[in-house]
Amino acid sequence: MTASTPPVALTIAGSDPSGGAGLQADLKTFHRHRVYGASALTLVTVQNTTGVVRVDLLAPDLVVAQIDAVASDLPVAAAKTGALGSAAIVAAVADAVRRHAIPHLVVDPVMISKHGHALLDGDAVATLLAALVPRAALLTPNRPEAAALLGGGAVESERDVESAARALVAAGARAVLIKGGHASGDEVADLLFDGDTCLWLRGPRVATPHTHGTGCSYAAAITARLAQGDSLVDAVRTAHAWIARAIANAPGLGHGQGPIDHWA
Repeated sequence: MTASTPPVALTIAGSDPSGGAGLQADLKTFHRHRVYGASALTLVTVQNTTGVVRVDLLAPDLVVAQIDAVASDLPVAAAKTGALGSAAIVAAVADAVRRHAIPHLVVDPVMISKHGHALLDGDAVATLLAALVPRAALLTPNRPEAAALLGGGAVESERDVESAARALVAAGARAVLIKGGHASGDEVADLLFDGDTCLWLRGPRVATPHTHGTGCSYAAAITARLAQGDSLVDAVRTAHAWIARAIANAPGLGHGQGPIDHWA
């Protein structure tokens, strides 16, 4: 690799034909952060800013074949997972990550779309916890996802969030970022817990409906910064500042919950 060769980041995720979320948003985010983006498709959605009307899963062996093709040829410096769809795909992805010793894995446990459509089978949560979470350098659930991963119960107060983060690290993740966008109030507070220290990242809530793909893009930005060689704390801080700008400058596309500004 020469000084002019960009680092490579891999996204293993579903597609969004409207371009605001999923694999398409990840690749835009990688490019914005000067990382070469590669991808492995897990599922195909039919959606736009107004909703999801169809989700078709790829065969697990086809998902793995894509990962094998990328990882056997390109020097993957970091990777992220998004919507995986089923327990079989989760298990296959986890095994591929292990075989290729893919570093700096960011696991975004995408369970439900912005419009409320399920993107992960209910029986896949146990597989996610058992097979993929222990391979995560960082797990990035929002508060409802953190609650679901822990079997239910409230994750509402800051004490709840800190307890959930500790429990998810105890479940195997090396670090956890619990995002606060689903909470109420004028402030959005995300918690990064690295197994030792709780770091709260706070910012004003932007009054906008245009937050489609925020979770995907946030995790992708962290992945890109890790591929660039940033420490975990620096990667999360940089991504946190960028996603705030991206939400504030959303272009207002579509007739529903539009995409963020990936040029931010």
